[in-house]
Amino acid sequence: MPVVIVNMLAGRSSQTKKALLKKVTAAVTSALAVTPESVRVIIQEMAGEHYGIAGLPIGEYRARKTGAAKKTIKKNAEK
Repeated sequence: MPVVIVNMLAGRSSQTKKALLKKVTAAVTSALAVTPESVRVIIQEMAGEHYGIAGLPIGEYRARKTGAAKKTIKKNAEK
């Protein structure tokens, strides 16, 4: 019985998670030649404060990245 654990940030809709379950199950059944009934998919959601990139909480990382992107766009527009 294959078990797939998906860790992701909280906030996606039930519809999106349902699509994820379907596609992950299809990928596992294809790759391992097993029945869909034997596949288990566990979605573990976490708050953004529990996830970091480059030593920063995800919210702060995204804010800095967005700020850097805006500066680049502005600099390119000034050329």
